[in-house]
Amino acid sequence: MDNGDGDADDLRTRLHAMESKLSRVRGQRDSHSDSAKRAADQRNSAQNKRNEVQETITSSMDDQKKVRAQAKIHQASRDEIQQSIREISSRKKGKRDHGSGKSVMIQLSETVGEIERIEDRIMTDGSLTLEKENSLIKKLRSLISRRDELIPHVEHQRIVSIDLSNMDESIQRLRAEADNEHKLMLEQNSLADEIWSAIKPLFEERDFLRGEGDRLHALFLEERGKADEAHKGMVELLSKVNEIRGEIRSQHEERERLVKDHNKSVRQALRGPDQNEELADSLTEKLLESGSITFGGIVSSGVDADVKQKPKAKRAPRKLGTSRGRKR
Repeated sequence: MDNGDGDADDLRTRLHAMESKLSRVRGQRDSHSDSAKRAADQRNSAQNKRNEVQETITSSMDDQKKVRAQAKIHQASRDEIQQSIREISSRKKGKRDHGSGKSVMIQLSETVGEIERIEDRIMTDGSLTLEKENSLIKKLRSLISRRDELIPHVEHQRIVSIDLSNMDESIQRLRAEADNEHKLMLEQNSLADEIWSAIKPLFEERDFLRGEGDRLHALFLEERGKADEAHKGMVELLSKVNEIRGEIRSQHEERERLVKDHNKSVRQALRGPDQNEELADSLTEKLLESGSITFGGIVSSGVDADVKQKPKAKRAPRKLGTSRGRKR
């Protein structure tokens, strides 16, 4: 029993130590899990903020592109008007440009002027032959088609129409229009620069948030790994703890069995003949073998002689089944 108690004490000591270690490892696992969760929440917050900043950047960049495109339209109009001014000035000086580099405005003005001359001739010249008139009509149709092609370009560039018959006035009007287009171009470019100035810090914020998100994600993975490692160790400890608990339970059950068997043996030993049929039968058999048994005062002759010789030693006959609980 002493060895059994010593083994049980040793097991309980080991169990207590392992349960303490298990509790400590569980606390470490929970701590790493909480750290991983905080890192994940902060990472998600940084990523959401970065996405918001990126959306702002994208929207602002789209606005800037539209402004830049509008500035280019004003620039193209200004350049076209200035080209027209140079061409009109050359005409005024008696120089005609027959090349393909004429401005759209000059091409349209020349085409419209030619259409008007042909229409006027067809309407007023009565000496035209049928063949000549058909030729002029064919040319007129071609010029009208060309005019219709040029008009959208002029309208797109918002170029004013000019009168080649009054070159000085046309040049003044074109210069004023060119100055206005140049002014509008500068305004649009200035607005685009302001948008860029507002966007530039957002790039720095976006890059910072991206780096912060990456850092927090790495921290999350590190803490998650530590939590998993602690959980793995906790599972191993729990297996050992359950094994020791099983041994202690087995020893406890064995002790209970031994105590129960011992108590049963003691109770068996303390039973009287009236509780033990085998013992009662054995005693009865021995009495029968020793001689006769007296029941109700009738005795044999041998017994009577003994009684007469020793009257003081006479004892009351023993009755079976009445000795339970009495002291002898």
